[in-house]
Amino acid sequence: MQQNKLGLWMLTALVVGNMVGSGIFMLPRSLTEAASPLGVILAWLLTGGGVLMTALVFGNLAIRKPDLNGGPQIYAKELFPKGSSISILSGFMSSWGYWIGNFAGNVAIITTFASYLSTFFPILTSKQALFTIGSTDIKLGNLLTFLVCTALLWGMHFIILRGIEGAGKLNFIATAAKVLGFFLFIVISLFAFERSNIGSFVAPRYDEAGHTVSLLGQVNNAAVATLWAFIGVESAIVFASRAIKQSDVKRATILGLLIALAIYIGISVLVMGLLPQKQLIQSEKPLVDAIQTILGPSGGYILAGLGLVSLLGSTLGWVLLSAEVPYQAAKQGLFMRSFLKENKKGMPSFSLLLSNSLAQMFIFSTISHSMSAAFDFVIYIATLAYLIPYFIASVFQLKLTWTGETYEKTGKSRIADGIIALLATIYSIWVIIAGTADIKTFLFGIALLASGIFFYPQVKKVAQEPTKKQKLSA
Repeated sequence: MQQNKLGLWMLTALVVGNMVGSGIFMLPRSLTEAASPLGVILAWLLTGGGVLMTALVFGNLAIRKPDLNGGPQIYAKELFPKGSSISILSGFMSSWGYWIGNFAGNVAIITTFASYLSTFFPILTSKQALFTIGSTDIKLGNLLTFLVCTALLWGMHFIILRGIEGAGKLNFIATAAKVLGFFLFIVISLFAFERSNIGSFVAPRYDEAGHTVSLLGQVNNAAVATLWAFIGVESAIVFASRAIKQSDVKRATILGLLIALAIYIGISVLVMGLLPQKQLIQSEKPLVDAIQTILGPSGGYILAGLGLVSLLGSTLGWVLLSAEVPYQAAKQGLFMRSFLKENKKGMPSFSLLLSNSLAQMFIFSTISHSMSAAFDFVIYIATLAYLIPYFIASVFQLKLTWTGETYEKTGKSRIADGIIALLATIYSIWVIIAGTADIKTFLFGIALLASGIFFYPQVKKVAQEPTKKQKLSA
């Protein structure tokens, strides 16, 4: 993988590799708990359509605004007059939220790795209490999980510091292996599917207070979880500056989305037919438990091994992405200068160190929660952090179609892009509203975003320096 020489298939591998990570392994459990089979299917259809619109927005912007690299959050500053305070603030806060989503997402992948590693080392799920801190019992399995997650995070850190070439090749191999493995899983599962395991197609779901959740409420609950499965669809956009052709960025984004969608729908539906509903909801590793019903323990080991390879590749991709985002934002004048620091291999060393240090803080959640509970908590925070940049990118595309910027004349392409941008905007708003319905999640997400205000004065000072120099020279 040569810098600035990413072709279609390497870009597609980045998209698929970063999307098909932790979600595919844990979502069958999360979705079954959140919604009935009908609610799950509706959530997939709505999310798939919404993400497709968002992916088309990303692809269009990559072609029409090739100078804006680093991810969808970069478009925030373009919504307002160049160099204005509101332009700098919106660009920084969007980048800040997107960055939070990146390193929080790393934790979801890493905790899933530990979950599947427990297939080979059951001690990782041990409930034996070792000691008590305050009112919290520290269990052996949780402590070992914390140590495994920490070792994986910093192991990836040092691999990436050695250069992007090795990390990129390993990610490509892992992506190829996971795609092949998952399609084989789908084929095998078709022969063992049991309709009776799914139960009623419209089975009720209940909230914490014991009240029945409506079908629309179930779809809302599942929508945030299903969106997590597509986080990473913008990966080709983040690395657009390294693409051989900008048109490949759009092709890779759409192709990667379609590959991932086929895998997601196939596996999520089939797993519901392989495991009884109660067992699926309680499972820490649903895909392994599902394949064991067909092939026995040996099948579980094979799938767990595939999962570990897959998650290693995803971890590499996401750790790299989490460092690249603030690094590119700093190049645009939207982040602190310290994030521009590189090592001898050209890797953003400071950005990588700080991103992983913050991810380490999230990993502490595994000490007092089960792996599945930690996964659910982190994906909600990460997904909501991503939705703001997705929304901004859609609004920016709307602005271009409205003003006609980058469009030579009014025509079918401008109208079509406008409709796509409008649908993507509506979808983003819907998921944001659904995701923030839980007040605890909403307040925690707001607190994480608001924490960026402390660093804004530094960013504003750096961003306004070129303007001051221009005035002095004039």
